[in-house]
Amino acid sequence: MQRILVTGGLGAVGRYLVTSLEARGHEVFVVDLQHHGGQNYARCDVGEFRQVERLWTGGGWPGGDTAEPKSFDVVYHLAAEFGRWNGEDYYEQVWRTNAVGTKNILRMQEREGFKAVYFSSSEVYGDFPGVMTEDVMDTIEIKQMNDYAISKWVNEMQVLNSATQFGTESVRVRLFNTYGPGEPYSRYRSVICLFAYRALHDIPFTVHTGHRRTSTYIADCANALAAIADNFKPGEVYNVGGTQYHSIEDVAAIILRELGKEHRADELVTYAEPEVLTTKQKHTDCSKAVRDLGLTSTISLEDGIRETLAWMKSHYNVT
Repeated sequence: MQRILVTGGLGAVGRYLVTSLEARGHEVFVVDLQHHGGQNYARCDVGEFRQVERLWTGGGWPGGDTAEPKSFDVVYHLAAEFGRWNGEDYYEQVWRTNAVGTKNILRMQEREGFKAVYFSSSEVYGDFPGVMTEDVMDTIEIKQMNDYAISKWVNEMQVLNSATQFGTESVRVRLFNTYGPGEPYSRYRSVICLFAYRALHDIPFTVHTGHRRTSTYIADCANALAAIADNFKPGEVYNVGGTQYHSIEDVAAIILRELGKEHRADELVTYAEPEVLTTKQKHTDCSKAVRDLGLTSTISLEDGIRETLAWMKSHYNVT
């Protein structure tokens, strides 16, 4: 058993990761922005070093300043601002949380010596046209296409620089279009969440043609991520993605079919040119994660979308 801290542990991926880690027998501590109950929970804005530091000195946990100092074997730093357009509309939060927040965790890692898993994104590959293997970033000059993507590549460089300067032991993961039950809607969420919510509520949505993705079912993603703690390889970087390479048009068609609204496609869907400064093709090679982390796709895109829609109907009380 290891003592593991998960930042962003109340998020869509974080909740699944916490469950997967606990199922492996680890003692898991969770931090997020919200006030929340629970003996192993603390509120923390990772962009504020004082709040991050209190996670180790004890003051951030139940019991306040009387709480005992804590130590962790592994930290999963999942807390981040997410999304291409979120990075445009709320760039202050994106840079403060992603860049400063990661630096704050790194400063504690340099002091405390724990192992850490840092979360990047498929967006760092920019518009690389081929199969996205992890070494692409080491061998080809890539131009990230938006603030969110740039911030995640900055995070990776921060991690690498800390390892060089201070000998910190870290693993980086690049997530590919994670989706599934439990992802609440906002207009900044993943494309499957966006289309599913809007189609479910009869809200018209736009499909930008010419984009292809390798989507990852959220439970499969979390199970692979949890395996890192048990097979930790300092300096490694993993793509974590699914096996079905599909178009965005495919996603819209599946959702409409599952909702019985195919006959309303002309009313609900507008097709447009590819979205500006957004990666067109995300075709990934995840063989390293398959080898080291047991990454596997347990559900088809169609069934995963069906599960997502079922959760949304229940969550939003829509029949």
